[in-house]
Amino acid sequence: MPVQPVPVQPAPGHAAQPAAAQSGSAQSGSARGSREVRIDFDRLRHEGILTPDRGRSLTTEEFRIIKNSVLRNRWQENSNLHNLIMVTSAVPGEGKTFTAINLAMSISTEKDLTVLLIDGDLSRPSIVKRLGVTANKGLLDLLEDPSLDVGDVILKTNVESLSIIPAGKPNHMSTELLASTRMKRLVEEISKRYPDRIIVFDAPPVLATTESSILARHADQIVFVVEAEGTRRSAVKSALDLISTCPNIGLILNKARPQFGATQFGSYYGGYYGYGDTTDNA
Repeated sequence: MPVQPVPVQPAPGHAAQPAAAQSGSAQSGSARGSREVRIDFDRLRHEGILTPDRGRSLTTEEFRIIKNSVLRNRWQENSNLHNLIMVTSAVPGEGKTFTAINLAMSISTEKDLTVLLIDGDLSRPSIVKRLGVTANKGLLDLLEDPSLDVGDVILKTNVESLSIIPAGKPNHMSTELLASTRMKRLVEEISKRYPDRIIVFDAPPVLATTESSILARHADQIVFVVEAEGTRRSAVKSALDLISTCPNIGLILNKARPQFGATQFGSYYGGYYGYGDTTDNA
């Protein structure tokens, strides 16, 4: 799957300040029903996920490139803010959740932005587990129960600018809930209330469920993860067709082997590419 790297403009940022404790325990928050959770940084380091106290590394620089491309697209000329980013893949196992968490962690270091990470993989949620925290309610509970408020399911974390909405309790009507008017209103609320907030939505693999096609209707940008030498071209094309309602799709080549002449940031990701520029090479 040959690709050509696209130069990016670095964005200024600062390191988020980690809290002293690093366990997965939860504390009561001050807002109605909200909680504060402590992400287990040791767990993240073990899984190769970025942490606030991590210095310069290959993974840090790779996700800085991806982040800068996403943020640059957010400020397209003559357009509204593009702050709802959906992360997905064609099939399971390509690294979309790894990408979503690391992208959120990288964005959290930006000086003037906050990030809300939402677990939208409702059949196989994993963000809470991978971060080492616990949660009782989440997105599905919010969509099903009109008495709940967004603040009831948002988890504040010990990463200064990062909050989480878990998937919530399993529901056999999850697809219908995502397609509901309440979901549309929720997306409008969380994306427009705070212009400095970036929403990263970890969505299911496109070919595994119809839910990603529904979520794509709400996305301003899609980060599409492709496993190098592992995902068939036909699967990538079929998946991209299903989410084509979003006009701004970028491809990330995951688990790519470095090639002669490539940048130093090419061992995990081949870069961030526009959908229209890469379909022939997918």
